[in-house]
Amino acid sequence: MATNTSDLRRTFAGRDSKAAVRRRQWRKLKDRLARYLVVSGGLAVIGALLLIFAYLFYVVMPLFQPAGIEPVTSYAVPGAPGASAGLVIQEHGEMAARFSRDGQVVFFDPRDGQVLRQAALPLPAGVAVTAVATSDPQDQVIAYGLADGRALLVKPEFKISFPEGKRHITPELAYPLGGEAIVVDRGGAALRQLAVQLDSDGATVVGASAAGLSMASYRREESFLSGEETWEAEQTTLPPLRGQVSGLLLNRDQSTLFVLLGRQEVAFLDLRDKAEPQLVQRLRLVEGETRVTAANLLVGGVSLLVGDSDGRITQWFPLRGAHNEYTLARVRSFTDQKAPITQIIPEFGRKGFIAADADGKVGIYHTTAHRTLRVEALGEGALADAALGPRNNVLLAQSGDGELRFVRVHNEHPEVSWSALWGEVWYEGYGEPAHVWQSSAATSDAEPKFSLAPLAFGTVKAAFYAMLVAVPLAVAAAIYTAYFMAPGMRRIVKPTVEIMEALPTVILGFLAGLWLAPVVEAHLPGFAALLILLPVGVVLAALAWSLLPRRVRFLVPDGWEAALLVPVVIGIGVLSFAISPLLEDALFGGNVRGWLTNDLGIDFDQRNALVVGVAMGVAVIPNIFSIAEDAIFSVPKHLTFGALALGSTPWQALTRVVLLTASPGIFSAIMIGLGRAVGETMIVLMATGNTPLMDWSIFQGMRTLSANVAVEMPETEVGSTHYRVLFLSALVLFLFTFLFNTVAEMVRQRLRGKYSSL
Repeated sequence: MATNTSDLRRTFAGRDSKAAVRRRQWRKLKDRLARYLVVSGGLAVIGALLLIFAYLFYVVMPLFQPAGIEPVTSYAVPGAPGASAGLVIQEHGEMAARFSRDGQVVFFDPRDGQVLRQAALPLPAGVAVTAVATSDPQDQVIAYGLADGRALLVKPEFKISFPEGKRHITPELAYPLGGEAIVVDRGGAALRQLAVQLDSDGATVVGASAAGLSMASYRREESFLSGEETWEAEQTTLPPLRGQVSGLLLNRDQSTLFVLLGRQEVAFLDLRDKAEPQLVQRLRLVEGETRVTAANLLVGGVSLLVGDSDGRITQWFPLRGAHNEYTLARVRSFTDQKAPITQIIPEFGRKGFIAADADGKVGIYHTTAHRTLRVEALGEGALADAALGPRNNVLLAQSGDGELRFVRVHNEHPEVSWSALWGEVWYEGYGEPAHVWQSSAATSDAEPKFSLAPLAFGTVKAAFYAMLVAVPLAVAAAIYTAYFMAPGMRRIVKPTVEIMEALPTVILGFLAGLWLAPVVEAHLPGFAALLILLPVGVVLAALAWSLLPRRVRFLVPDGWEAALLVPVVIGIGVLSFAISPLLEDALFGGNVRGWLTNDLGIDFDQRNALVVGVAMGVAVIPNIFSIAEDAIFSVPKHLTFGALALGSTPWQALTRVVLLTASPGIFSAIMIGLGRAVGETMIVLMATGNTPLMDWSIFQGMRTLSANVAVEMPETEVGSTHYRVLFLSALVLFLFTFLFNTVAEMVRQRLRGKYSSL
């Protein structure tokens, strides 16, 4: 007893020694420091995520800002009083030109009305101007129709030079077809209505007179030897139309003519064959007592915009029928203005327009987004004339009392709306509404197609097929490795699989796109046979192994049996691909792709979801396997031993105890793998064909949000709508990942609380 007491005294004396106290203090300091470092690291991660979210939100927010109209100044109309024949604004809004009906042209500063130059057009003496027309906004050609059936074409130009290093704008007048009036109506009748279009290949002028419709078309000819340009003219009489012609609208490529008849109808003419124009359709634009009060063509000349006396604006464009014929169809309407529409001004380079009504209100609209961006009053009474600058940021509006207003327009990103991003949109030239992503086109006036729906769909589709491949293999491998495999074999298998996680995905994408995709295409029946023969072959191999004598089976140490399946799997794979040509000849007539397309109506792309599923599955398997295997292996052994002691078989102990206890970790592994699949870039970039389709077919490709950002971000203009929509897609991907991780954590905590008592 005395010995024990002395030992205790020495022990407590040792604990109270200075060295022991210093060790405890040092350990406590290290624990506190580690706790602070972990907390600081967690807060830093949260802060970095918040900063990423804040920056993405900062870049995306301008997409959803409303349009604005800012009146700057007003002044008396420069030049002769009265209505203008046309207003044209220089690109930067630093100079403008006003054409009057008597042939006078005034160049002035639109910001203050200061006259800079005046000129007179070479109109024939004694011949009155009876009609005026303006071409597509991109060309800005003014045509004067005359009382003798002729027309004069003029185009204002703003030449920029830098004398003595200073920027200077010189206004000039150009005459595309020469300084003399051209003949439109061969009978010499006065032109009541006029339409004109001009491009690098030719020009077309259509006039309406008391004698009917007539057309003068010009084709540019260039001498091969001298380079001299000449214009070859052709006169055509258009088909007669009943009713009074109240307007003519010619599209930019000079292939389609819309003839407004009276105040309710339109005739649609095909001018592709200038020698034999064809009447395609005649239809009524409005119903009841409603009248057409304004009309114009949207940029590009495909869509017809019609404003009526009820303040409604409708968009029409031709649709191709079953027999390759075209008919006009009303696509969408805008009803935000209530007074009769008096003028429709198309925007430059995009599918928007400005509409003015009889109450002096001006509305800003965008057709693709089906969006009314702003309706605001500029004054009382209808506008006599208005013009929009080439950058769509300045507006000149002439009131009926002779006052000219200079207005700034703030409308940077009208193409974006909820319906344009996620809904089906009826685009020009499409037979029906569709989800389309097409950010670039051959022409600057093409319709923007910024639907994120096919990209989000492609992201989900790629992740779904990847998880379909990865989850069964990874979880089953984790269960076998952690529960049944011998420790020696586990020390080989687990590090080997985890090393695969370090394999660059660009290598997997390269192999999938350039090796796996052609192999799958060439051996598609063999690949399908592999999916059937592999599980059957493994089961038969296991059955055969169980039937062997015990002395043979005991030659393989317990837990090493899986190694015997390696040659079985390889053999089945070789057999499946070896019999692929035989299966293709016997079952599919030697052409499985033709059978899929012709008999089943399934399109086949070489780089498809099947290839992506295999490649991304291989990339995701190590993540899921490693975490799931750790979760299963970490289940306390006494739970397993207790279940076995109570009479459970090893399989029952696994399914009813081990897997339930490890379920939070297994679920976390699956969700981490899903997050990896959703955010994967290089594999889907190289192995999918990058086609933004909405099709669940395993033989079709897709385009994902991450791949789309990687492909298009280097080529987009900073600050453009395309640029910001790409950031929006990155924000959507960020939110996808955040949502998946949040749900995963909630489910994991629920599973943990439910099975933690085992």
